[in-house]
Order: sequence, then C-alpha cells, then structure tokens
Amino acid sequence: MNLWNHKPYRALSDEELMQRVCSHDSERAFNELYRRHARRLQGFFFRMLWGNETQAADFTQETFLRLWESRTRYQKGRAVRPWLFTIAYNLCRNEYRMRDTVPEQLELTESKGETYEPLEELRMDAADFDRALETELQKLPSAQRLLFALRYEEELTVPQVAEVLGIPEGTAKSRLHHLLQLLRTKLKAYEHI
Repeated sequence: MNLWNHKPYRALSDEELMQRVCSHDSERAFNELYRRHARRLQGFFFRMLWGNETQAADFTQETFLRLWESRTRYQKGRAVRPWLFTIAYNLCRNEYRMRDTVPEQLELTESKGETYEPLEELRMDAADFDRALETELQKLPSAQRLLFALRYEEELTVPQVAEVLGIPEGTAKSRLHHLLQLLRTKLKAYEHI
C-alpha cells in the first residue's frame, strides 16, 4: 500500500499536488492548489491591474486555466508558487502591452508646490507609513511595483523573483536594492518609525 496516495490533500506540498494534477488524481489536487493560491493571486492582480476587482478575478481564473493546460509540461520538483506567479506576471505584461498606456491611477498628481517638513517631535504611526508606502508604490512604473509585490507582498525569495521575471538572480538583487533605496528616500520622513 502506497501511503503517499492516502495522505490528506492539505498535508501535501504544492509540488506533490502538482504531481497528482499531472497523473491520476488531477481534479482534487488541482482544487487544493486553487484553494491555497487563488485568493493571494487575486490580491496580486487587484494591485497590479488598477484595483479592478472583476479583472483580478478573471485573471486569477485565467492563471489556473493556463496552469491546467500546461500541466503535462510540469517538471517534477519545480516549485509551483513561482510558476503560478510567472504565469500571472506574463498575463499582467500582456495587459500592459495591450493597453499601451500608463493607467490613470499610476499618474497620481504631484503636490502643487506644497512641501512637507516633518517635525522631529511628530511621531507617525504604522498606519500612516503604510498609506504613504502605498501612495509611493502607486507612483512607480509597473515593473517596479511588480518587483516589490513579488518580493515583499507575495514573499517570494530573490531566486524565485528572478525565475518569475526571467532575469538573472544578480539583476533581481540589484533592482530590489535600487527600488528600496528609492523608497527609502521617498519615505525618509518615516525612518524613525
């Protein structure tokens, strides 16, 4: 008796589930992968596709459809989560190309000559920082927002980010470093939080 076949689905790794998707037990294993990752992917698409809930749901479905369609090409042992985000990344890139414009949400208006000088005694709480960070992220080009989302919101490792983006690991590290430097400069008022 093979115990692997009787292990509860929730106890299986993503990679074990994907192996089952590729073989005899595809529907239940696929449903478990969907249960684990759909919500996170939908949040990713919501952030990357201009806060459009319907489009985020559609793109989530499309991601899983593409995973299903390409299941025969799955290489045993390949990490599933970065693979899902590679599919998601490619869908976003295609959407950006199709629109061929910068969305209005990314073209946030610059302050009209007003400057804010933080007072030393003013302590800003974490909620203020989160709002300021979100504002700065929305101002970034989509490629930098995507990089930030994959590494810090989706918590992919640097090698996984490099895999998703199809770039060398050193390039991913360099881009992350420059992005963090930029954000650090923009959010200097919050450095004491």
